[in-house]
Amino acid sequence: MFALKFALRYLVAPKSHRVVNIISLISMAGVAVATMAIVVVLSVFNGFSDLAASHLALCDPDIKIVARLGKTFSGSDSLVNALQAMPQVHAASAVLEERGLLSTPNTQLPVRFKGVDPDRATAVTDIDAMLVDGVYSPVNGLPDSVAGSQMAVGIAMSTGLRPSPQAAAELIVPRRRGRINPANPAAAYKILPLAMTGVIQVDQPEYDTDFMLIPLAEARRLLDYDSNTAGAIELKVKQGVDVNDFAARLNKMLPPGMQALGRMEQQAETFKMISIEKWVTFIMLVFILLIASFNIVSTLSLMVIEKRNDMHTLRALGSSKPMIANVFVSLGWLITALGGCAGTLLGLVLSLLQQHLGLIKLGGDPSGLAIDVYPVRLEWGDVAMVLAAVLLTGLLVAQISRIFTRKIE
Repeated sequence: MFALKFALRYLVAPKSHRVVNIISLISMAGVAVATMAIVVVLSVFNGFSDLAASHLALCDPDIKIVARLGKTFSGSDSLVNALQAMPQVHAASAVLEERGLLSTPNTQLPVRFKGVDPDRATAVTDIDAMLVDGVYSPVNGLPDSVAGSQMAVGIAMSTGLRPSPQAAAELIVPRRRGRINPANPAAAYKILPLAMTGVIQVDQPEYDTDFMLIPLAEARRLLDYDSNTAGAIELKVKQGVDVNDFAARLNKMLPPGMQALGRMEQQAETFKMISIEKWVTFIMLVFILLIASFNIVSTLSLMVIEKRNDMHTLRALGSSKPMIANVFVSLGWLITALGGCAGTLLGLVLSLLQQHLGLIKLGGDPSGLAIDVYPVRLEWGDVAMVLAAVLLTGLLVAQISRIFTRKIE
């Protein structure tokens, strides 16, 4: 308490040299600006994470049930009916995903196709919100031999295809069953004529580059699967149901070879990368905060010179050197703490204003952007961690002041 009382007095009392006050304010301002930057940047990363989650919600279900081993499982119809009967489930649908080659008169390119149930797909995922051209019409108005498909905007741009009821492409996959005749290599592949009925866009590269939807029945026939085989079962839960809690409950109820994945687990790599970028940026900004905090060293050295007579008096009254050194350690910590608190408060205000009012706009044509303001979401856990980093940095830097008090007798 002795050291802290003297440190508070030295902090607020007027100095004999005005430059000491100015340098103290500059040191405090440097810490405040660095702290504010950390709070704002972490909030922006949270906002972009939410933005990615909202875009992926258009095509990823709330919960996805898959096999722990292998790409497919049987008995999908009975499992879909059992899940559909649960009070927490709004809709359930079987899907089948695989890769193939899309061939058009202009080009050929590898694609990732997903077979969906036309009667259930729109209840599980918001396909209409993904459409930027055409309609979701997998079968209506098309010839019997042609399947309707919705292709990603990247496929449409690469192939030059536009929504039309006419067959304009072929989906080619290797045969899963049967013997291959070397004299007829073309027989080793199965071909599905396709008509593009719609163009979809999610603003995520994993979907907008090579993704497409086709009817589930056609996907099963193309891949030589029976009508009771699926690659996954997608669920849409009812409003108010906690997705993570329900997924955990499903994992206890499902057979040992099955698992339920929430949306974060379905796109684990995407969210893991965002998290890594966030914390790497945090570490870099903490280093900038540390550099800014070294301005406090110059302030403390001037304060030692300013209060040299006071230190001689304290020594004459019986104070020990470590006790006097603690006065300046406390002073350095107070300067950092006040600057950090001011920067945190300013970062909170800026983040909340952007989060609720969207003051800072994104450049460019708004019609071509998914959002027109920088996404921001403040997390109090981030704020607590920033304050802890500021206080620890202040304590570390303040310890240097002990060097300046060693020669005091």
